[in-house]
Amino acid sequence: MMKFRKYLSLIIIACVVSFVPALAGNYNDSTKLAPKPHYGDEAKLVSQILDTYHFKKIKLDDSLSSVILDEYITTLDNNKSYFLASDIASFEKYRKVLDDLTKAGDLTPAYEIYDVFKQRFEERMAHVMNDLINNDFDYTIDESYNIDRSDSPWASSKAALDELWRKVIKSQMLSLKLAGKETADRRDNIKKRYERFEKAISQYKSDDIFELYMNALAESFDPHTNYFSPKTADRFQQNMSLSLEGIGARLQSDNDYTKVVQILPGGPAEKSDLIHENDRIIGVAQDEEEMVDVIGWRLDDVVQLIKGPKGTTVRLEILPAETGVNGPSEVITLQRDKIKL
Repeated sequence: MMKFRKYLSLIIIACVVSFVPALAGNYNDSTKLAPKPHYGDEAKLVSQILDTYHFKKIKLDDSLSSVILDEYITTLDNNKSYFLASDIASFEKYRKVLDDLTKAGDLTPAYEIYDVFKQRFEERMAHVMNDLINNDFDYTIDESYNIDRSDSPWASSKAALDELWRKVIKSQMLSLKLAGKETADRRDNIKKRYERFEKAISQYKSDDIFELYMNALAESFDPHTNYFSPKTADRFQQNMSLSLEGIGARLQSDNDYTKVVQILPGGPAEKSDLIHENDRIIGVAQDEEEMVDVIGWRLDDVVQLIKGPKGTTVRLEILPAETGVNGPSEVITLQRDKIKL
């Protein structure tokens, strides 16, 4: 019981750190991801809290710096499918200095390593889309592919990665073939799968990279210690309290649209009967403010716009399910309320 309380207290500390008002700011992400000005102060504070108050009394030193580096690399590429061995070798310069840099508020390594990952990811996606999806694979060849590469070496060259990914796509195509899918359907399925991957990575923001890195730092102390960004902390509180304040609808991404997949009982959406399952939300406005077009937005960003305090109003521009994406849109107004989950 005591150990659980210590774990929980550190999770809560991470939540509190992410909400420190003095460090908050309104900054727009540029096309090239880089740390926002206040991230350095947050990193200093998080490292100080962990260094001083973690129950294991582990010190943030060179030894832990090495663990942080490995944790962060694993977070980005847990199956050794993107980074090259030369990339990993180039990251070695950070192995003994992440502790000092983080304490000083310098987050340059986190973003430099992520930039390399994104470059490798884009190279892999281009190879899949341009060279592999339309391949006619020969399934009579006796070869194998190990789906768990955690103990495998990093690829030594792009050619080695090409060969690895040939087997990845061949394996996925074979699974669909065994499931009875025709060739065209298999290719379309794989294409859509990797388009989703591309879209997810393309929508990463600087705060996502900061959270990944700070979580690698926290988990290097203990696997049950986590850093929560404001959005993650909000979801944690929602799950713990089994309630939220909003319109009472579950949403999911559907290509570039935000689609309603469930209307929660007793919420404003159900009571109003103005929005229904499979409706698509294409715009959000607060009260009488200007409507914001949310086509192509990340799901969590759309959710943040729609959620709000009980009693406030939100206007939604929707494409009703019965008329589809080519039909006329409608604007509805809902008053937010507290919904029990």
